Amino acid sequence: MFLHIDIDCFFVSAERSITPELKGIPVAVGGRSNLDMFDRKPMHIKLIDENSGAFVAPVFYAGKKESFNSFFVDTVGDVKKIRGIITTSSYEARSFGVKTAMPVAQALRICPQLIVVPPKYILYHKLSHQIYLFIQKKIPQVEQYSIDEFFGDVNGWINDGDVYAFAMDLQEELFKLFDIPVSIGISKAKWIAKLATSSAKPFGIYEVRDIDAFIKDIPIEEFPGIGRGFKRRLRSYNIYKLGEIKQRKMLFYSWKKPGIQLYHRILGSDHELVSKRTERKSIGISRTFDKISDSSEIRRRVMIMARNIAYMTTAINANPTRYYLKINYEYGIKVKQARRVERIFSETLFKSVLSQMYDEIVRVGAGAIKISIAVSDFTSNNPRTLSMLDLNEDIKQSRLTKQMQKLRDKFGLDIIKSGSEF
Repeated sequence: MFLHIDIDCFFVSAERSITPELKGIPVAVGGRSNLDMFDRKPMHIKLIDENSGAFVAPVFYAGKKESFNSFFVDTVGDVKKIRGIITTSSYEARSFGVKTAMPVAQALRICPQLIVVPPKYILYHKLSHQIYLFIQKKIPQVEQYSIDEFFGDVNGWINDGDVYAFAMDLQEELFKLFDIPVSIGISKAKWIAKLATSSAKPFGIYEVRDIDAFIKDIPIEEFPGIGRGFKRRLRSYNIYKLGEIKQRKMLFYSWKKPGIQLYHRILGSDHELVSKRTERKSIGISRTFDKISDSSEIRRRVMIMARNIAYMTTAINANPTRYYLKINYEYGIKVKQARRVERIFSETLFKSVLSQMYDEIVRVGAGAIKISIAVSDFTSNNPRTLSMLDLNEDIKQSRLTKQMQKLRDKFGLDIIKSGSEF
C-alpha cells in the first residue's frame, strides 16, 4: 500500500502556522521576481539548500521582511501599480475565484477582503524539511516528490486493513506538531494514491480499493503526467476519461516507453516503488522585469545572474557541461542558446561563454522582459572526458572560484563582483 501525503495550500498553511490570525479568512501568498540582485547597493544574500533533492532548486534569501507596499506596489511618479501573481491561495479565497497564477491586482478586485502576504521561502523550505524528517520516522520508505508532497510505502510495515487508521494517526500528528493540514491518498498503486489525494482534499483521507471503478469517470487531464501534449493526443483518439484507456492498450504501446509507462500508471499496474532523493540534475534561475531596451544593461543582468548560478553550482561542488541562456522580449519574441562546454567549471569560464552566447542572440533595441539562465549535465551524473587543451588555466580559475566562494559564504554573495556586472 502507498500513501500520498499532500500539504493543503502549503504556503498559506505555513503562514498560518506562525500567524494564527490568518486562519479562517481569505489569504493568499503572492510572488514576483526578486530583482534585488540587480541593485548596485551591497546586500547580504544567503543560500537555502536544506531541501537538496532534484525537485527544488536552491533559493536565495535577502533576509529582510517585506510589507505589502514594499513588495507588491511600484510607484512611478504619482501612479501606484500592484505587481505580482498569486502563488497559493486558501480555500476561503478560492471560493471567491482567486486562483494560482492570477495577478495580485485581479485577485484583490474579485476579493477585496483578501489578505496577500509576500512569500517566506526560508520558512517553507525549513518546514518542508522538518515534515519530511518526521514522516521518515513513521514510514521507512519515503520519497519527497515536491516541496509539499510525499510518497510513503507501507508494504510489509502496516497491514492493509490498518492503513486507513495509520493515515488518520499520521494526519493528526502532523497537524498537532506543525499546525499543518495534510490530505492523504491511499492505494496499492503509487500514482493512483496521488490521484486519490484530489478526492481527499481538503484535510481528508481517501482510500482507493477498486482502481477500475475509481478512475472510470475521471477526466484524463486530472491524472499526474498528462499535460497539454498528451491531452491533445488522447482527445484526437476520442479518449476523454481515464476509464476509456484500458481498452486502448495497443495504442499506448505504439507510443513506446512514454505511452507504456502512462498506460500502466493509469491502470495501477506499473509496480513502481518510492525512490530516494536523486542528485540535482540542473540549476537555473529566471527574472522577469519591466521592459529594458538597453542591451548593455541586459548584458549586465546576465552577468549578475551568472554569478548567482556560479555560486549555487560551486556550493554543491557540481561541474556542469551544458549552459543555457534564454531572453524573452516583448510581443512574445523568445531567443535562446545552449552550448556544450566540456571543461572544468569556473565563474570566469561561465561568464565568458554566456557573454558569447548573448552576443549571438541579442536583439539590439528590442525590449527584454525576462532572462533565464541554467546549467546541467553534471559530470557526477554523466561522467565525461573534459578538454585537456585549457586544463592548466581551468584548474587555476576553478581554484579562484572556490576561494571567492569562501569569502562570499562569510561576507555575502556580492562581496566580489566582476567588472562586467557594473
